[in-house]
Amino acid sequence: MPRLGVNIDHVATIREARKTIYPDPIAAAVIVELAGADGIVVHLREDRRHIQDRDLRLLRQIVQTPLNLEMAASDEIIEIALEVKPNKVTLVPERREEITTEGGLDVVSNERRIAECVKRLNSGGIPVSMFIEADSEQIKCSKRVGAEAVEFHTGTYCDAPTEALRNSEFERLKEASKETQEIGLIVHMGHGLNYHNVVPIAQIDGVDELNIGHSIIARAVFVGLDKAVREMLALIK
Repeated sequence: MPRLGVNIDHVATIREARKTIYPDPIAAAVIVELAGADGIVVHLREDRRHIQDRDLRLLRQIVQTPLNLEMAASDEIIEIALEVKPNKVTLVPERREEITTEGGLDVVSNERRIAECVKRLNSGGIPVSMFIEADSEQIKCSKRVGAEAVEFHTGTYCDAPTEALRNSEFERLKEASKETQEIGLIVHMGHGLNYHNVVPIAQIDGVDELNIGHSIIARAVFVGLDKAVREMLALIK
């Protein structure tokens, strides 16, 4: 059964909409852990649209489960990661004009740069995962640059307009998961997963972790954060 990492970025999104001090993602992390989640995920974006440096530093002090920092392979954020020392880093693509992360990181086209980033993070004792598409070349390249894990972008599966397309993407994720495990990498999955589509993904052999944020925070508006996390845990476990 996969572990659940809960992304709390959108608690900070609500806060930043009014530039207030609430709701505080630090408080959210405590509730998420008490509800039984296996880890906390935050994305420190270069434009600081939601999570702030202060949030990351305080989370490092109070989070008792693994803290997963999503980040671009930028020098500024690398330096912050090396200072704060999250339990792990997930490298993601990032464009300022995007609403949310669009697709997987192109490790193949940026192999030298990403390999250097991984080397720097590893030298600081931080293991690295690659947020990629379920593509054989991206998987192999992730292994070459020194990643410990890959997180497959599940957005195409989640947003598929027809059952046939969804089934096709599901099979692609299954095959990619198998290939990844065969070459010795850990398998994570995330992006767009919700209470209606998560169960098949959770049942793929060998998936170690699911990272889910938006759907849990959205549900929490109506049922509370504790219950939203527990309901997701019940589905995947």
